[in-house]
Amino acid sequence: MHTDRERCVRAVQSKDARFDGWFFTAVLTTRIYCRPSCPVVPPKPENMTFYPSAAACQQAGFRACKRCRPDTSPGSPAWNQRADLVARAMRLIADGVVDREGVPGLAARLGYSTRQIERQLLAELGAGPLALARAQRAQTARLLIETTALPMAEIAFAAGFSSIRSFNDTVREVFALAPGELRARLPKTTAIAPGVLTLRLPFRAPLNPDNLFGHLAATAVPGVEEWRDGAYRRTLRLPYGHGIVALTPRPDHIGCRLTLSDLRDLPVAISRCRRMLDLDADPVAVDDQLRADPLLAPLVDKAPGRRVPRTVDEDEFAVRAVLGQQVSTAAARTHAARLVTAHGEAVEDPEGGLTHLFPAPEALAALDPESLAMPRTRRTTFTTLVRRLADKEIHLGVESDWEETRARLLALPGFGPWTVDVIAMRALGDPDAFLPTDLGIRRAAQGLGLPSTPAALTARAAAWRPWRAYAVQYLWATDGHPINFLPV
Repeated sequence: MHTDRERCVRAVQSKDARFDGWFFTAVLTTRIYCRPSCPVVPPKPENMTFYPSAAACQQAGFRACKRCRPDTSPGSPAWNQRADLVARAMRLIADGVVDREGVPGLAARLGYSTRQIERQLLAELGAGPLALARAQRAQTARLLIETTALPMAEIAFAAGFSSIRSFNDTVREVFALAPGELRARLPKTTAIAPGVLTLRLPFRAPLNPDNLFGHLAATAVPGVEEWRDGAYRRTLRLPYGHGIVALTPRPDHIGCRLTLSDLRDLPVAISRCRRMLDLDADPVAVDDQLRADPLLAPLVDKAPGRRVPRTVDEDEFAVRAVLGQQVSTAAARTHAARLVTAHGEAVEDPEGGLTHLFPAPEALAALDPESLAMPRTRRTTFTTLVRRLADKEIHLGVESDWEETRARLLALPGFGPWTVDVIAMRALGDPDAFLPTDLGIRRAAQGLGLPSTPAALTARAAAWRPWRAYAVQYLWATDGHPINFLPV
């Protein structure tokens, strides 16, 4: 997008928030970079230049605007709707892999050389993996400075910096303020609760919270998830420890309260929560495509901005998908709750009723299959899946190649198209995953006058690509699906 100069200039002059995160505007005269919707008077077009990432702006010597705070823009939708090398690399960088494992670790996960990854990222984003990770560290540092009372030395290492000097230099370079000056700019009335981080997660409007939070609340596993006081709460298994998050839908953002056992997990926790709520989606592009079908158009117009509810833990979701095969939502929650009580790791939750982390595949692979209250064939499906996940023979992380992973899942006993597509939609994040055999989808299609047989519906849905996973959300809503309404 950043190469289409005329389109970028129009977006900046109209202060169009839909393009926040798609590109960044750097002003040659002030050496400041902004998001397209920056509220200040737009610069002259001849003084604008455009970059595909904040990291590229920083590498070119521009600093972040203090007014619009471009570092808090929603992420580019491209990284969640594509499955190529650059998109997979960006998802891993957001998940903190470069900070934990370095660029060689990033390359090893993707199966490419470091040189090849650096070349492709530079070509598309104007910055290599180290620069992209550095920009993310700067954003994490700012969040910790503004939302905690921690000493600056602790913030430096929690944000992923290797030294206090590099922390100070980066913050000054990116924000044109020293860390202490950033904290001094906070209103005197700002209250900072010890041990709790209160954040605002931005998104592109519109966002319809009904199916998003309704689904998460309706399928919540007791002890791991709950709906309490208007917020979806759950435990998080993170690289350095664990956490508890409470997410509350607001008109212009998602309220986020995080409690972490290790602050180094902050960027990973934010990234996974954003991914679970599909906050980096481009709802205008999705809805415009689906609205082109005259039978879907009334659904889109009635409740635009539906998102695909995803997950914070891909392995957990795959296990729960198997538990939910051919049983009701209530029965699936009961099966999952038993596993959590028997094999989950206990956590403390002073603010609610969360008690455990969902069991890791390694713990589930060690259980006695005879203890599972399910038919023998599904028991085999379950034990095969958790063993493959524990042995790393199947990877469901953000770096997954979607087509390869689909093929590996389909080769497992008891895995049919419905289970694979549910995992592709909600765990892998494929925006084009489709469920033509789902009973609710077929019933909804028939009620709308769409073909109701799987083959005919798939043929009709070709026009909805690459957003068929979003069409699933709209179709489920017409069926009076209980997961499409916020609990009260």
